[in-house]
Amino acid sequence: MSTNKISRRLRIKRSIRNKISGTSERPRLSVFRSNKAIYAQLIDDTTGVTLAAASSVKLDDAKANVETANRVGKDIAEKAISKGISAVVFDRSGYLYHGKVKSLAEGAREAGLKF
Repeated sequence: MSTNKISRRLRIKRSIRNKISGTSERPRLSVFRSNKAIYAQLIDDTTGVTLAAASSVKLDDAKANVETANRVGKDIAEKAISKGISAVVFDRSGYLYHGKVKSLAEGAREAGLKF
């Protein structure tokens, strides 16, 4: 059993990463959440290349809240669509699908990504 939240999240993250992998046609949309920002990356795991990235740090008056996460999701979706990517595999990185992570996913779906 895990003794704290961090080791629990990392155990779940390893389990998720064993099951999913991104390709050039359908990259992995990876989410990282910190206390001050939220980050999203599109990763091609076959070549180990980050295809696109977006974060709340780049946005003006960015705070780590649900509305900002939604804007980051829309931003990463626009970057993906401009590169010809319409479908992704969602990697929540061990975080619960709730709050900021859910808002980022919904923003990406609203902007046209399929997952």
